[in-house]
Amino acid sequence: MHFIILLGIVSLFGDVTYEGARSVIGPYLATLGASANIVGLISGIGEFSGYALRLVSGYLADRTKAYWFFTFVGYGLLVSIPLLAFTGYWQLAAVLIILERMGKAIRSPARDTMLSYATKEVGRGWGFAVHEALDQIGAIIGPIVFSLVLLSQSGYREGFTLLWIPALLSVGVLAIARKKVPSPQKLETPGKVSKQSDSDKLPRVFWLYTLFTLFTIAGFANFQLISYHLKVQAVVPDAHIPIIYAIAMGVDAVAALIAGKTYDRIGLVSLLAVPLLTLPIPFLAFSYDYKMVLTGMVLWGVVMGIQETIMRAAIADITPVERRGFAYGIFNTVYGASWFLGSASIGLLYTLGVNYLILFVVVMELISIPLLFIVKRET
Repeated sequence: MHFIILLGIVSLFGDVTYEGARSVIGPYLATLGASANIVGLISGIGEFSGYALRLVSGYLADRTKAYWFFTFVGYGLLVSIPLLAFTGYWQLAAVLIILERMGKAIRSPARDTMLSYATKEVGRGWGFAVHEALDQIGAIIGPIVFSLVLLSQSGYREGFTLLWIPALLSVGVLAIARKKVPSPQKLETPGKVSKQSDSDKLPRVFWLYTLFTLFTIAGFANFQLISYHLKVQAVVPDAHIPIIYAIAMGVDAVAALIAGKTYDRIGLVSLLAVPLLTLPIPFLAFSYDYKMVLTGMVLWGVVMGIQETIMRAAIADITPVERRGFAYGIFNTVYGASWFLGSASIGLLYTLGVNYLILFVVVMELISIPLLFIVKRET
């Protein structure tokens, strides 16, 4: 648990950095002249690259066991965020946004694999939930810092400059964690899963689970596009947008803890909450009423908490230890590809009309529900 908490603190500072930026990326790109379609495309490419590269980094982490190396390189790329203070064109900002997502791709499979070793004794769901809760504390602080900067009549550049502090602290705490636990793979030894499976293959249930992930994530609108809608339609003042995001992150943290405990009790069926709670989000978040938007963002935070907790925990339960890093790489690649296609589609459909966007989300989530029941039957 000490190791889980240390990695949680690393993620806390990391989230102060990049979630603080993500809370204003939509409005910031709008000030640089980007359209809704471009915002959707940039965020989609960013998320895709942030997940697609995990296939390679996950495979290499498994082969080399250099989990710490990949984690350090990934967190080091957080410096892309404060460098946004020096951009004057949306094209350059897009490069830095995508570069930060690539850093997340490099570190995540290795970090999640180390976490999976540590969660063996404390409970998969609970271990990932504790990490996610600490992670989301940073996701609350970052947007609040940005909101205070904007309320003080300062600009986006001043806000990005402040983010040098948490970016450097994240790497500092990671060094402490490395010193405390140099070989995290020793926290878990191969068990029954490895003996029942060919260690060079991933089980059928993993691929079915990944297919479920593909459809349910495709219908999940990213905050960059939601925040773009809030700005261009003047639904809320600019300074309120980071606060709304912070509220969603707070909900995420609480939902993660509840979801983690629920998963440890009832298993995969708890993931049914993802498509069911995603369905009403576009009706609310893309409305023109402040209260409806706020309600939509609360649901958005709940879904994020579940995704970041038990969707990751489930991978550890359905894959052999020897292939877990690669499994996380594949899972996250599909997750990112789905988010890319979904974000690009939702961004395009937004320009045609919100009703088209809503229809797309509903279809994706309804397809994912029977897939989850097939996964449950396989297990």
